Formats: sequence, structure tokens, C-alpha cells
Amino acid sequence: MKLTLGWLKEHLATAADLAAITDKLTALGLEVEGVDDPAARLAPFTVAAVLTAAPHPNADKLRLCTVDAGDGTPYQVVCGAPNARAGIKGVFARIGTTIPASGLVLKPTSIRGVESQGMLCSMREMGLGEDHDGIIELPAAAPVGAPFAAVLGLDDAVIDIAVTPNRQDCLGIRGIARDLAAGGLGTLKPAPVAPLAGQFASPIGVTLEAPEACPLFLGRLVRGVVNRDSPAWLKRRLEAIGLRPISALVDITNFLTFDRARPLHVFDAAKLTGGIVVRRGRAGETFDGLDGRHHAVDETMVVIADGAGVLGLGGIVGGVASSCTAATTDVFIEAAWFDPLTIARTGRLLGIESDARHRFERGVDPASAAEGMELATGLIVALCGGSPGAVVTAGAPPPPAPAIAFRPAQVARLTGLVVAEPRMAEILGDLGFTVVPGSPWSVTAPSWRRDIEGEADLVEEIARVTGLDQLPVEPLPDLPVVPRPGLSPEQRRVRQARRLLAARGLVETVNYSFIPEAQAAAFGGTDPALKLANPISVELAVMRPSLVPSLAAAAARNAARGTRDIALFEVAAVYRGVGPGDQTSVAAGLRAGATTPRHWQKTRRPVDPFDVKADLFAVLAEANVPLDSATVSPDGLPPWLHPGQGGMVRLGPKTVLGCFGTLHPRVARLFDLDGPVAVFEAYLGALPAPKPRATRERPPLALSDLPAVERDFAFLMAEDVAADKLVRAIRAVDKSLIAAVTVFDRYQGTGVAEGEVSLALAVRLAPAERTLTEAEIEAISARIVAAAAKATGARLRT
Repeated sequence: MKLTLGWLKEHLATAADLAAITDKLTALGLEVEGVDDPAARLAPFTVAAVLTAAPHPNADKLRLCTVDAGDGTPYQVVCGAPNARAGIKGVFARIGTTIPASGLVLKPTSIRGVESQGMLCSMREMGLGEDHDGIIELPAAAPVGAPFAAVLGLDDAVIDIAVTPNRQDCLGIRGIARDLAAGGLGTLKPAPVAPLAGQFASPIGVTLEAPEACPLFLGRLVRGVVNRDSPAWLKRRLEAIGLRPISALVDITNFLTFDRARPLHVFDAAKLTGGIVVRRGRAGETFDGLDGRHHAVDETMVVIADGAGVLGLGGIVGGVASSCTAATTDVFIEAAWFDPLTIARTGRLLGIESDARHRFERGVDPASAAEGMELATGLIVALCGGSPGAVVTAGAPPPPAPAIAFRPAQVARLTGLVVAEPRMAEILGDLGFTVVPGSPWSVTAPSWRRDIEGEADLVEEIARVTGLDQLPVEPLPDLPVVPRPGLSPEQRRVRQARRLLAARGLVETVNYSFIPEAQAAAFGGTDPALKLANPISVELAVMRPSLVPSLAAAAARNAARGTRDIALFEVAAVYRGVGPGDQTSVAAGLRAGATTPRHWQKTRRPVDPFDVKADLFAVLAEANVPLDSATVSPDGLPPWLHPGQGGMVRLGPKTVLGCFGTLHPRVARLFDLDGPVAVFEAYLGALPAPKPRATRERPPLALSDLPAVERDFAFLMAEDVAADKLVRAIRAVDKSLIAAVTVFDRYQGTGVAEGEVSLALAVRLAPAERTLTEAEIEAISARIVAAAAKATGARLRT
């Protein structure tokens, strides 16, 4: 919302300067986003008189001017403008001044051998228009040496404020002035509206066929108007806030939209067929809008129509067919009230942004329809002439809000502010509320404050006008100890996982928590309650049940741009329901392409499930999960993983730590991913808390003065037995002595019976107290073979 300081002071009697006003606006909750003060920006440019203007000795099209800038020193200026002549007054820029349009800093310069000590400026050079055919000519009475901005009325500061959606009343300058007056920064000027008597009965009637969408519609015919250009004062105000003047009739409606937060519309009465009908749209109806677009309407939209068809969308945009032009002589004025939800739905569906929609969807003051009609009529008659007819009224405004029971003590209880009751009543009165003291008070909100619904809203009004800077300062109590900052176990795991995966070469991604419904269905679906009622787009419609869809979509985007080898991860929340435990933290990763870049010394190998299994186990190890007790099995594999090419990692029968595997080809096709894609998820929220305990177990790479022993074993076992089962059985033989068990070969073929597999393992023995004897090594080897046979039925291969 933009306004000028001068425009504001048409409604507010105040001696406050610009800085005080902007500070108070922000304190009142109307945050100032920017201030453009032309007086300060254009201050270096002053009124100067051209004393002489002689031909340049070395250039036919240049003139050598002597300029009086009011400081007693004549300046020599080389000027190429055709209107540069003695006796005129122009805009002068001294050496060192920055030209607004070009950013050029003026320096002493020689033009065709003659020194120039400044510049006489054109409108384009000042950034005030496109006219550059000559220098600016100021009135003869302009005082030499004065800032030229004040002479041309260009010194009115423009204030840009952010208006929250609940403060539609402050989308009009009078509403802003009212807030400032309540805040003690002046007084609100009275603005009585004198009704104009109708001089004839209106031949144009109004029919409401959709009162639920448009409860009130006022219309008025004004005959004999001349739709000329707007006067200079009206043009300046509209241009200052970024609006383009069009014609007096249109400019009046735009002016009142910003002055009183009252959108209006004008129709060329000669272009209407019969009366005005406010109704729902019909399938197949279209019209050309004033926004330059062709619009199709439907039954959910409220339209303004006549006997020939749709004239425009009520409260959003008018149509070209009934628009006012320079030939308009009879104008029909519309002042209506539209249902905010209908306006918001229609505007969003058609993608139309307009000043009218912006106000109506936030709730325009219903009582302003009659006032806006009289103000518009008065301005039209004053600027365009004509005779007004009687006002045609269809429907009635929505009922006023009921009175609110207000307890003054709630101000201190809810905010901590100490405000005297007379001051509370004064604040509410200045804001337009009707206050009836009692026990409790009875407070009625004005018609323009449809956001006020209860006692807490009244407390907020008193608090913001009083100022939160008035809160009493209370020191915090001294604590006997300073609490140590801490993170929850889940928060620590999130940080650890993020650091670890980045260190392993994966690139972190940050994605929306919403995914398309089709992707959610491919990953097991989601609770209907997690489907967004009002999504930003169809691509962000459902809370994601897994992080893998987001990673797959990111991988597809990178692959489409030529990235061959992809390694991505994300650590974030997933959503599987609306219960307290249905949101949990997950670390997920994706690898696609090859494990190594192309290199003459290395062989490229496509990624496989074991690559992401290593990532998953690294995350679990970083979280101090006892991996020796973890099991890997294909049971319960998610449907979005390829059967037989992945596994679930569990700790005991119930605790699922994560999953890994190859993305199912059906799911990969959904994302247009080619080649093998391996993924994993670590369920950080499900990981058990680490249990510190004494142990004689030694890390595999612990340094020792005693020599370690490594023995290889080749076992024959059924091919459907998990290798992990064999590894855990061997490791459990003597955890204090066996430092590592690794599988280094798997063989099926000649010499191995059908249905069996040969697994070769390396077992590292790391004594802690003394060097092992050969007999001790043989004894532990025998125990290993026995444990393998007992746990898996494996036997030594001979």
C-alpha cells in the first residue's frame, strides 16, 4: 500500500515530520517497507536563471550559457537543448551532482574546447519522464537557488507500507490516518459526505440473483458528463503511488479505492442493454477484461451482466465492452459489497490480481458503499459535469457484528501493559469503536473492522496503540546454576548423520515437505488427513511419507542436465499420520550411475545395494547402534524397493533401523530415471539410545604391541542362508579376541553342489594380553567351525 505524505495530511492534522510518522506506523503494526523522499533525492537540483545564451564557437548545435544559480557565482554551461535561451529558468546541477536517470556524476569537463561547469537538465535526465527534446522550463516566478522539486510540487514523500490481511481498512489512506490519530500523532480531520439529490429516476434497474455472493449493490446514472483528462492534482496523486492516469471517470474510481478503501466501477450507460443483473456465471460465457485478457466464467463466479451477456467479474475486473471512453456522456456508477470468499476463489482460479480484488477478498466496509457512491458522484459532477439520477439500491448490507463483552483487566493479564481505563476507552473510541462502560464493558466494532471477533482482539488493539515499547522492564531472576545447553538424542543424530553423509561424498539436498499425490501413492500412500486442503500447486499436494521421492525427483533433474554420477542425501522429517508419533526424522540417500568417475587407472562399476548399505551402516554406527546385534533380512521390504535387491535392518524382532536396496524399476520410471538407482533410509527417530557399558571388546584397528593373526575360512552352506548370520555367529565365539570378520569371496559353480554357495571369510584375531600360541589359534579355529555349523549348517570346504 503506497501513499504520499501530502495525501495523508488531507485526512490527518499533524505537525509530525516524515520520520516520526514512519516510526509510528511501524509501531502500530503497519510496517513501513520503504520511503521515497523526492525532496531529499532532488535537493541538489536548484532553480537557475539563464543570463546569456550564445552560439558555441566550435559547434553549430551547442550553445554557451551563463547561469545564475543563486549563490552569487555565474556558471558557464555548454548546452545542446534547442530551447536554451536567455531569460528562461531551468533546473541546474552543479559539479559533483549525480544525475538520477543515468547515475552519471558530473565532473568538470571540456566540450569542444570550452569548459562546462554544470548541466541544465531535461525531464528524462531527472527521471521524471521521457521528454528529452529540451531542458525543463520553470515558471518565471520560481525563486533562483530554491530546490526545483518544491517549485513543481515534486517534494511529496511516498511511503510504502505492508498491510496485514486483517487490516483491510488500512488499504485506504483515511484508515491509516485514523490509526495514527489514535496513536497520538495528530487528529483525524472530519470528512462529512453530503448526499446529492437525484434529479431523475434511474431508467437502469438492478437485479440481484446471487445475494449470497453480492448482498448489496448500489447504482447511479449520471447524464451529460464530459470524460476529459483528470486535473493535475489527481494525476499527481495517482502517479505518485504508481498508477497511470487514464481519464477523469476511471481516475476517480481509482482515487477512491486508495483514499477510502472503497472499490467502485463505472459503466458507459450507452453500452448497456437493459438493466444490471448480478448473478452466477454460466458455462460457456466469456468476456474481454480491462486487464487485456479474455476470461471464461463458470457457475462458481459472480458476474455483472446485462441483457447482452457478461460485463465483468464482480469485485475483480470490468469488461472492455462497457468501459468508459472519451466519447462517454452517460455513466452508470457501481458501488457494491461482495462475499470475500467468492472473490478470493474466483481471483485465484483465473489468476487475476487487481486493486479491487485485493480489497474485496479481505472484506470491504459494507457501510462504505453508500458513502463511496456519494463521493464518486460529487467528484464526477465537479470534474466532468452532468446531472445525477436517483440511487438504485438492491439488497442490504450484511448485519453488523454483535457487541463484545470486554473486561479491562484483561489488558494487563494478557500483555503486561498497565493502561488506565479512561485511556482504553479513548483508544477504542479513536479507532471507531462504540464503548459502553459497565461490568463488563460492551464494545461494538465499527463496520470497517470486520476482523474484530472477540475480547482478545480488543486487547490487541489497545496494546498496539499504546505501544509494546511501554512494557515494564523486569530483570530475569538469578538462577542458582546455569543450565547446560543440550540437544535431544534425535537432534544429535540428525546433526551426526548430516555431517557423516557429507563426509562420505554425498551432496545434501533441501526439499519441500510436500510431494505430488501420485508419488506419495507409489511410496505406500498416505493418511488422507495429510493431503493439503489448499496446496500451493498440484505438485505440492501431500505431506511426504518418505524422503526418497524428493531425492529421486532431484536426481532426475540433475540427470536431465547431463550429470552422470549422482550421490544425494537429505535429513528431514517424514509424515505417516496425524498422531503424535507419526512424524519422525529420517536420513535418506540415493546413488545413481557409477561409483567412481571415468579414469584410466580405475574401472567404473555401477552402483549397487551394497554401496547404500555401507552408507546406512555408517549412519547407524555414528549413532552408536550396536551393529553386532543388528540383522539384515528381505522380510518387510517396502514395495518401492526391488525384491531380492535390498534388505531391512532390524535390532531385535520389533525395532526397524532402516532399509536399503535398488529402487523398483516401476518407481524409477515414474521419475524418468534410467539405470540402477540405489537408495537407503535410516529411521533416526527409531534408533535406541546408546547404553554405555563396560566391555572388553576392542576396535578392529586398535594398535597393539602384540602381533595379530588373520586366518581364512571357506564354508559351504545353503545359498538361501544370509551371510550376515554366519558372520555374527563367528564374531560371537570370542568378542574379546576376534577383532573383525569380513567376507571376501562368494563362489557358485564347479565343485559346489547345486543349491549351495561357498563363502570365504577372513577372521582377524587380536590378543590383548600375550601372543597366541599355535595351539590356541587351532583351538579358536575349531570353535569358529563349530559355531558356524551350529548356527547355519555351514561346513568347511575341502
